Amino acid sequence: MTGLSSIEKQIHRVTNFQDFVSTPFQHEINAICWTRKLSGDFSEIVKKVELNGNITAIEEEELLELQLSEQGQLAREILLNDLEMLKAHGASPALNVIRYYDRDDAYPFFPTDVYSFHVDRSPVPVDTFLCTYYGEPSEILPDSQAEQKVLIPEIRAELRKLYGGADAGFEAFLSEHFFDLHYQAKPGARPISLGLGHLWRLAVDHPGSQVLPCVHRAPKEKPGQNRLLLIC
Repeated sequence: MTGLSSIEKQIHRVTNFQDFVSTPFQHEINAICWTRKLSGDFSEIVKKVELNGNITAIEEEELLELQLSEQGQLAREILLNDLEMLKAHGASPALNVIRYYDRDDAYPFFPTDVYSFHVDRSPVPVDTFLCTYYGEPSEILPDSQAEQKVLIPEIRAELRKLYGGADAGFEAFLSEHFFDLHYQAKPGARPISLGLGHLWRLAVDHPGSQVLPCVHRAPKEKPGQNRLLLIC
């Protein structure tokens, strides 16, 4: 089985917002994509937002105050519409300009930052929504091409040294420090780019979930090119 056919079994593609939010995850499907080709100049918005750190949240009021060209205004309308639709659905979307995320160097042999392939976890039923409008897009990894890091013998041995306690508490230690959320790509794996402008809904590890959580990661940003990302 090729990487492409493997991941396509996990992805269900739709053409409208109602199908996007109402289609259930089931069987192998743990990623739903509203495939879109967007108009407008999103780079203009990225350039005109005043940055305040590595990650800058854009509030709707600030977005409305930006002086934009016609193409920039088209992009703004799309952003406002996406925010409105997701809020009406009950989500809490955040629109961010990202220079870079903080790196996790607490455990050199096991980074737990968002650049590592990982799944999201929640104590209540919820999905992860995201869309990259500008910059490098996020990636997902087919389940068949992902291996949970805590099950890799050499990594597990290092984690046991780090833990240093009784065996009975080891699994709880892995969960408390989020080690069990991270995955490693198997040899020959083919991560799939989520592309620009497409709105994605990814399955989360939560009680009662009927499918595997979707393995994904943030991309390494290109120097000098910030990302414009909606996430919730």
